[in-house]
Amino acid sequence: MPDQNIPQTDPKAGYLAHKGEIDRAIQRCLDSGWYILGQEVAAFEREFAAYIGARHGIGVANGTDALVLGLRALGVGAGDLVATVSHTAVATVAAIELAGATPLLIDIDPDRFTIDPADLDAALRRHAGQVKAIIPVHLYGQPADMPAIVALARQHGARIMEDCSQAHGAALDGRKLGLWGDLAAYSLYPTKNLGALGDGGVLTTDDDGLNQRLRMLREYGWRERYISDSAGANSRLDELQAAILRVKLAHLEAENARRHQIAEAYDRALDNGPIKAPGRVAKASHVFHQYVVKTPNRDRFRARLKERGIATALHYPMAVHQQPAYRGRIALAPAAMKNTEAVLPHIVSLPMFGQMADGQVERVAAALKDYARAN
Repeated sequence: MPDQNIPQTDPKAGYLAHKGEIDRAIQRCLDSGWYILGQEVAAFEREFAAYIGARHGIGVANGTDALVLGLRALGVGAGDLVATVSHTAVATVAAIELAGATPLLIDIDPDRFTIDPADLDAALRRHAGQVKAIIPVHLYGQPADMPAIVALARQHGARIMEDCSQAHGAALDGRKLGLWGDLAAYSLYPTKNLGALGDGGVLTTDDDGLNQRLRMLREYGWRERYISDSAGANSRLDELQAAILRVKLAHLEAENARRHQIAEAYDRALDNGPIKAPGRVAKASHVFHQYVVKTPNRDRFRARLKERGIATALHYPMAVHQQPAYRGRIALAPAAMKNTEAVLPHIVSLPMFGQMADGQVERVAAALKDYARAN
């Protein structure tokens, strides 16, 4: 057994890599004496929106709230269908129900792991005029097929909110994800490519009206303090987290580039072996929030890596429609999750984080090569 195990992800490493800068940012925030919706949040909102290329950024308490408030800002509520995937973090589907709407689950492309436009098209036709919004999830950092999704949304009169929670900085056709729909929601959970040291979320939009509605919704529907023009929530990005995120945002491109290097090393190790590397999309920039492979014998594969001190993870062990809280009560699109259910038993996430050392990457790559030779 190696002296030191390799974790599947390591959010602490993201703090230690920039400890001096982060500590100074925290102290600056504490010294300001302003702890809720102050200068740090405003600056992070501007800087993140500029990074994406959007007009507006709106900080909220977490990624689930970003999805819920985004749907509410779009006018989605009771009686509306919202189309998304079942192969996602449960937060995507939970947010639809928290907004009062009804999820309609769409199958995935088995190589891309993102929403299948053909199944989406069939669902939109079956539920003509009922689907108010579509939430494409850019899962694992891979762009969904946004040109096809945008065309279908326009054809059927649906709004689009991109779930970019695992895709900070990813792009398609030279255009950042988050710029394709009406608005986009991002989680800033510690394990994300851009992660806080606690919970956080942010939305981006080019729409001035959506920006105004979101700012009201995140704070009790206030247009002016203590006067609620509409029913809102309490969902505010913390000043301390905003200060930390400003530091980490400055390093995001470099850390995404490091993820690409790690992915390329894994690609080489898997070449022509029994483990299938993640699919790639032409003209797309995958940011490898996770490096997810397909293997015909997942349990054996994971056990062999564990013997060598290499951690893996399942993202996700069950699709949402298979989970006890949702089983049998969620509407499914015509393909009935055929690809989703076929893929799930065979996928596994390898170690992937922006601070992986060369020696760690080499150890994982060597284990992949050895497994391929033995199988």
